[in-house]
Amino acid sequence: MKSRILVSVVGIPVLIAIILWAPDVVIALALMILAGIGAYEMMKCVGAAKEGALLVLTVVAAMLGVLWHYSRPDYITLLWTLYVVAAFIYAIVKAGEVKFVQILAGIFAAVIIPYSFSAFLRIEATGLHRAYLFLPFILSFACDTFAYFTGLAIGKHKLAPKVSPKKTIEGSIGGICGNVVCGLLFAFVMGRFLDAGIGYGAMVILSLCCAVVAQVGDLSFSLIKREFGVKDYGKLFLEHGGVLDRFDSVLFVTPVIEIVLQMVK
Repeated sequence: MKSRILVSVVGIPVLIAIILWAPDVVIALALMILAGIGAYEMMKCVGAAKEGALLVLTVVAAMLGVLWHYSRPDYITLLWTLYVVAAFIYAIVKAGEVKFVQILAGIFAAVIIPYSFSAFLRIEATGLHRAYLFLPFILSFACDTFAYFTGLAIGKHKLAPKVSPKKTIEGSIGGICGNVVCGLLFAFVMGRFLDAGIGYGAMVILSLCCAVVAQVGDLSFSLIKREFGVKDYGKLFLEHGGVLDRFDSVLFVTPVIEIVLQMVK
């Protein structure tokens, strides 16, 4: 718990400062770093960390994926294509040493992870108030927090025991309800104080969707860890784990928020 509090005390002010006051290039740089670390963690999880060339190629592609979404989005499919071709060339040269699952993990790390992180840049580019960049965190962490404490208090029925034994159906429902409450509070604050609100009906729908998606994201990354016998993806955030442990739900939620905000803007 002390470790979790320490990460929150340090991390939350940094997050607020970057989102509200940092230049776009700083946000892009922070997202590039997160994508690069996330790509490394994924490759390490599937046992591909010893494949030095493939590992470096994947990390670089993940970081460039965020950068190109920021500076040259028209060429992003070219980057993905080059990565896939290069990854298979490497696997062919290694003649069976690189497993197919490791190639697929590399594609996931080089394409999906940066795509999700770069959704923050695309949200910011729509012209909405910068504070909307908090929304993916709110609608991910609120769900996780409410689900945890609800499950701790009244949880009895297991949600997905073979994937995450401690999660319960009661906790899941609590997370969904908590997400709606926090989403409505966000909509109120944005409308009342910043004159940049979103309709309450749209926010309820968005909060419900993100609550489900956040839990799917959490369980999906837990499924990967369980399959490969890994407790945590990393130790960057101490007891919170690595980037993929802390941002598992965020990676699923952010593109959903991007799409919905574009529809209701």
